[in-house]
Amino acid sequence: MKTLIILLTILSISSTASAADAIRGETVYKKCKGCHSLTKNKMGPALGDIFDKKAGSVKGYKYSKAMSKSEIIWTDCTLDAFLTKPKKYIKGTKMGFSGINKKSHREAIIKYLKENQVK
Repeated sequence: MKTLIILLTILSISSTASAADAIRGETVYKKCKGCHSLTKNKMGPALGDIFDKKAGSVKGYKYSKAMSKSEIIWTDCTLDAFLTKPKKYIKGTKMGFSGINKKSHREAIIKYLKENQVK
């Protein structure tokens, strides 16, 4: 019986942590919403289907030459580096955002984007 209680407690904690991560990701993503939607291009391109895609490839969005010519494929790693300091990662990008210092916030945004992919 003790083993079952311990197991249920662990499962409860992990599912609560998962829900908290999703909420935090959505909360942190609010910084992005002014310019980015998951489904449509705004001031920035739609972000709902960027993973494993070439940077600068969202249809209907006019990218900077630097972004269009880059050979970057969006993965957790490349997106994390870009979100840290966009203008340093892709010199000449027109993204006017200075970056996100906290690794936990970048991770939350990446997780949020992955969980909300639009196909």
